[in-house]
Amino acid sequence: MNAPHLRIPALSLVLLIGPSGSGKSTLARRLFRPSEVLSSDALRGMVRDDENDMSATADAFATLHFILEKRLAAGLLTVVDATNVKDIDRASLLSLAEKFHVAKVAIVLDVSIEVCLQHNARRPDRAGSRAWVIGQHGALRRSLRGGTAGLEKEGFRHVYVLDNEARIAGAQLERMKNPTDAREERGPFDIIGDV
Repeated sequence: MNAPHLRIPALSLVLLIGPSGSGKSTLARRLFRPSEVLSSDALRGMVRDDENDMSATADAFATLHFILEKRLAAGLLTVVDATNVKDIDRASLLSLAEKFHVAKVAIVLDVSIEVCLQHNARRPDRAGSRAWVIGQHGALRRSLRGGTAGLEKEGFRHVYVLDNEARIAGAQLERMKNPTDAREERGPFDIIGDV
């Protein structure tokens, strides 16, 4: 099996989409710089000292949106590592991408419910999360009803579905230059300083 080749514009909002335990954070650590990744779990930890304190979710996402807006305004690729399994959760993130005219990329981790539950069972901090994971997996299934067309209709320009652990582990990232990025081009007035 060929490793999936993820071609992502250099100026993008990348949403990782998948249930808890699907491997989003592991993939993010492998493919992206730490400064590029906004993790809802890490932000819950920052605002409440506990990544699993679900009462901190609203504050964590307010913080995530604030940082995301600053990064996109600065022209920086940003990855949102959250479940993002519901269209309503993705909508506010996509509206920020629209505001700053950046490419919208979805990387969907569509692994079996059994894999997600096994991964969560290995994490002692996720005891009692079985019902959440099942609900998230169901929401992902609804988002993928009819394939990737629903995500494309939401405005994603690039959609990649990684449907098993081997494809997730083998995925390779290629950053593409945005067609409108002219920062490296030189014009006729650039030579004045060289004279």
